[in-house]
Amino acid sequence: MKDNAASRRRGFTLVETVIGVAVFVIVAMAVYGSYVNLFRFMNSAQYQELAVDLAEEQMEIIRNMPYSDVGVIGSIPNGNVLYEQTYLRGGATFTVKTIIRNIDLAADSVAGGTPNDTAPNDNKLVSLTVSCNTCNNMIPFSIVGQVAPLSLESSGNTGSLFIHVHDAVGGSVQDADVTTVNTQGTSTITIHDVTDNTGKLALVGVPPGSRAYHITVGKIGYSSDQTYPLGGAGNPNPINVDANVVTGQVTSVDFFIDRSAALSVSSVSPLCAVVPAYHFNITGSKQIGTGVPKYSVNHVTNASGQLTLPTMEWDTAYAITPNDSVYDLAGLNPANPLSLNPGAAVSLQLVVVPKNPRSLMVSVTDTSTGLPLSGASVRLVGGSYDTTKITGQGFLNQNDWSGGAGQVDFTNPTQYFADDTNVDVTAVPGSIQLRNAFGNYNSNGYVESSTFDTGTISNFYNFIWSPTNEPASTSIRFQFATSPSSTPPLGWNFFGPDGTNATYYTVSNSSFNSVTNGNQYARYRAYLATEVSTSTATVSDVGFTYTSDCIPPGQVLFQGLSAGNYTLTISKTGYNTVVSSTTISSNWQEKQQSLSQ
Repeated sequence: MKDNAASRRRGFTLVETVIGVAVFVIVAMAVYGSYVNLFRFMNSAQYQELAVDLAEEQMEIIRNMPYSDVGVIGSIPNGNVLYEQTYLRGGATFTVKTIIRNIDLAADSVAGGTPNDTAPNDNKLVSLTVSCNTCNNMIPFSIVGQVAPLSLESSGNTGSLFIHVHDAVGGSVQDADVTTVNTQGTSTITIHDVTDNTGKLALVGVPPGSRAYHITVGKIGYSSDQTYPLGGAGNPNPINVDANVVTGQVTSVDFFIDRSAALSVSSVSPLCAVVPAYHFNITGSKQIGTGVPKYSVNHVTNASGQLTLPTMEWDTAYAITPNDSVYDLAGLNPANPLSLNPGAAVSLQLVVVPKNPRSLMVSVTDTSTGLPLSGASVRLVGGSYDTTKITGQGFLNQNDWSGGAGQVDFTNPTQYFADDTNVDVTAVPGSIQLRNAFGNYNSNGYVESSTFDTGTISNFYNFIWSPTNEPASTSIRFQFATSPSSTPPLGWNFFGPDGTNATYYTVSNSSFNSVTNGNQYARYRAYLATEVSTSTATVSDVGFTYTSDCIPPGQVLFQGLSAGNYTLTISKTGYNTVVSSTTISSNWQEKQQSLSQ
C-alpha cells in the first residue's frame, strides 16, 4: 500500500512539473519578446542619433567651405560636394544625399518680378538627407540651412528655370523628384532637387542654352513626366520640348503627375473558362507628341489568364484592342474606353472567343449616362449576311442530334441526354423529327438535351427554335429546366411559361419565366406530336439567351464577315432607333453607338 501511495505522489508531482515548465516557458517567451522589442527600439534610437550627428557634421563642413565651392559637382550651382555619399557609423552604412540650390531673396525683387531681378542667385540653400536601409525602423533625417556670400551678388550671364508640378486636377505636388540635365556644354550639368510645398522648384543662376535642359519629374508611387528633345527618334514633334534658358529671363515649365493606378486584367470565355496567354494592346489618350501616345504597350495574360499592372498612369480613355492570333475580343467589362483615376484599383475582364475574322464588335451606350445599354437589338446586314444579336446576352444552341443519346454534359454538340425512341435524329441531317415506322409517323415523342453550362450564375431570357412554321396537323412544344448544380439531387424539373410543369413554350422567342434565373446549368425538352400519320413535326435548331458575369454588358460580336459595306440597325424599346453604315476592312474592329430616349 505504501508503494502505491508513493507512486501516486510521484505521478502527481510529474504533472505539476510539466505545468510549471509550461508556465515558465510562456512567461519566459513574453519576457524575451519584450526584451527583443526594447533592444530594437534602442537600436533604432541609436541609429537615429547617429543620423542626426552625421547630418550636422556634413552641414558644418559645407558652411566652412569657400562660398564658390558650395555646390554639387556637375550641378547648379557647381561646387565640390558630391550629390550622394556613404559613411560607416556605429557598424551601419548611412547614405547622405545633398541638394544645393541658388535662392532668390525678395529684398531686391525676384526673377520674373517687377522689376525683374536679372541676377537672382542671392544665397544658397543646402538640404541634407541621411538614410540607412539596414537600420531597423530608422526614419530618414533631413536638415536644411542657408549659406550667404561675403559680398553682394554680381550680375552674371545666367537665367532662371521655374518648374511647376501639378496633379491630375491641377493641384500642387510637393516633394516631387526633379532631375534636370544639360549635356550641351563642355561638361554635363545634372541637378537633383525636389519641389516645395507649392509644387514649385526655382532654379536660378542657370547658364543659358537653347533646348538645352532635359527635365524628368516623378515621385514614389506616382506617374512620371518629362520633356523631350526636338526632332528626337520616335517623337520628332514633342508637346513638352526640352527647356530654353535665356539670360536674365525666367523659363517656366509645367508637369503633371499623380498617384499610380492598378489594373488587373483577366481573359475568359463567355462561359467563364480561363483563356491563357491572350495578347492585346493598351493605348492611352495622352500624347507626348504629334500622333505619339504616352502609353501604348502590348500585353499578354499569363497561364491563368491573369495580368497585373500595378503602376499605370491615370488616363480618361485607354483603348483596348486585340492582337491575338487565336482569339477575338468579343467584349470587355468595363467597356472601351477604359478610365483610370489616380490611385484607383480597376479590374478589367476580356471576354474572348475563337478567332473567325473578319469581326465587328458593336458597343451600345445610353447617351445621357454613357453606361452600357444591354437588351438592345443590333442587326447587321450586308450582301447575303443578315444577323441580329442582343447586347449583353449570351447564346447557347444545338442544331445537330445525329450523335445520339447518352451524353450527360453538353460537350459533343451532336449528342443529347435521352429520348423515348419515338424520334429520329438521322433521317434529316441537322434535324429531329418523329420516327417513321412502315410508312407511318409516330404520334408523339420527346428529346431531352444534355446539360448546358453557362459558366456562372446566370439569368435566362428567351427560348428560340426553328423552324417556326409547322403543318397545322403537327405541334412542337418545349419545357426548360435550370439548376445551381449539374446533378440536381431531386432531378431536373422542367417548366413552362407559367413556372410550372403544366404548361409549355409553344412560340419561338418566348421569354422565360423568372423561376429559371439565378442558376448556372440548364436543359430543355422538345415534345413533338402529329395528328395524322403522314406528317411529322421537325426541329432544326434550339437555343436560349442568358446573361452572366462573363457576358459583357452592352456589347455584341459579329464574326465571319466579308470585307465591304454593311448596314447597322440598333434599336431598343424606349429609345430612338439608329441606322448607320459601316465598312469592314480589318480582322477586328469596334463600332461604338449611343442611343437617346
